[in-house]
Amino acid sequence: MIRFERVAKRYPNGREALVDLSLTVSAGEMVFLTGHSGAGKSTVLKLIALIDRATRGQVEVAGQSLAKLKRHQIPAYRQQIGIIFQDHKLLYDRPVWDNVALPLIISGVARKEMDKRVRSALDQVGLAGHEHNLPLELSTGEQQRVGIARAVVGKPPLLIADEPTGNLDPDLALDIMQLFKRFNAVGVTVVIASHDLHLIDQVGGRRIALASGRLAATDTTHTSPLSTPSIYAS
Repeated sequence: MIRFERVAKRYPNGREALVDLSLTVSAGEMVFLTGHSGAGKSTVLKLIALIDRATRGQVEVAGQSLAKLKRHQIPAYRQQIGIIFQDHKLLYDRPVWDNVALPLIISGVARKEMDKRVRSALDQVGLAGHEHNLPLELSTGEQQRVGIARAVVGKPPLLIADEPTGNLDPDLALDIMQLFKRFNAVGVTVVIASHDLHLIDQVGGRRIALASGRLAATDTTHTSPLSTPSIYAS
């Protein structure tokens, strides 16, 4: 699903965010990127999402070389990825329905099908009945669930999340990880950047540890104690 081959990323200020990084993530895996602040976790996700491009090396997603994608091809490519941010990045002047529907609007999905998918996505994250609320009327945890619903509404095969539980208390953080496990259980590849090793221990999954932009260590997959009922409804 994802392959980095000797990837480097140097920013205009000269900072080397990634140095000669090679890693793979198989289809259907749930993988955690760990490491100190500045280790390169967010940069890896940005390269996968084509928010940034590698300075050197090869990045492939689903067998496709991202270096060969032209600018006009990026929106179609991103439709295959659900992206979850720590700070939600919601439209605070629009209701929840509009926020979740945004990827479908961009894709040109018909209104009837759009409404069905939005309601299904909100139900999956426990927010059924909140379609007309504004994001600021919701708790921080609920806002993060809106972001997850938006990410999965198009049923992408790949989810990436950058510190999705960083602003949540431990119980809410575990609830959010439960959602990711449920999506992974039906075959969605999930890559999460997180510094919360205790939470990762509770969830299970393979770790890829980064240090100063380099691969530090990679674990084998651990069995998760969390239950994972099916979630991607048709």
